[in-house]
Amino acid sequence: MNVELTDERILVLADRFSMEQAEGRAWTKRVEAFGTLARMSGFLKQPKDDEFEVAYRERRLQPFWRLSARTVLGYERRRDYMVAVGPMVQSVAIGGETLTASGGQIKVSGLETCREENRRDLYVDGLSKAPQPTLADYLKHPASEADAETLAAATRDGVVVVPSEAKASTLVRDLIAASITRIEADTVLEETVRVEAIELYYRPVYAFRYRWQGKEAVVEFDAVTGEPRAGGATFERYLGKMLDPAFLLDVGAEAANMFIPGANLAKMAIVKGIELSKR
Repeated sequence: MNVELTDERILVLADRFSMEQAEGRAWTKRVEAFGTLARMSGFLKQPKDDEFEVAYRERRLQPFWRLSARTVLGYERRRDYMVAVGPMVQSVAIGGETLTASGGQIKVSGLETCREENRRDLYVDGLSKAPQPTLADYLKHPASEADAETLAAATRDGVVVVPSEAKASTLVRDLIAASITRIEADTVLEETVRVEAIELYYRPVYAFRYRWQGKEAVVEFDAVTGEPRAGGATFERYLGKMLDPAFLLDVGAEAANMFIPGANLAKMAIVKGIELSKR
């Protein structure tokens, strides 16, 4: 089996809204953010705007992964085909071979040459490590390629860059394992898994922590989709912290030690940094 890995990429999705626009939309969710207590108070007396205080504002880049693999299988196998013939037929001569009919059928043997191509896409939230197919919707929006220096510059500008809890090497290993399928073959001609995308996306999120009656609650605003959401979290602990430049480059270091369930590593050739004409 050949496993081909493309190079990893970092991409940052573009903001569609400013901090001021985000704060204006988040403000509409402030009462909802405080839950039952605020709604009960609002039933008796609508809270006044000046009762709420913005205790903290944050713009952050939040990670998710996109991986894509294409599996190509080529193989041969011998198969028997039962062909119906008329009830009066006793035998059929095909290619110099005489086949005896039985029960209104003859058995024809042949060599099948087969080829299968399958694609598997994986979208994983960088914080929860959980697959989240809806993250694919973000790819409809423009993004620019970045590197460790780009992210470092963002942190110097006050942006919170949240590191991914999910590791690229683990995700690649799981993707390859899921791409390996059992086949019935006498001879395998080709068995290749091409990991064509290993991409760490960062999406911009604004978060506002409000204070009301001694309590605090957070409203998040998605700077790509424009959707405010009551709840969520802030990430002050990463404010001003630089990311390790090697945080993304763990696939190459660990590729040789990948354990793929059901695959014989002695027969697995891993190639890093393949050139792909299409990304």
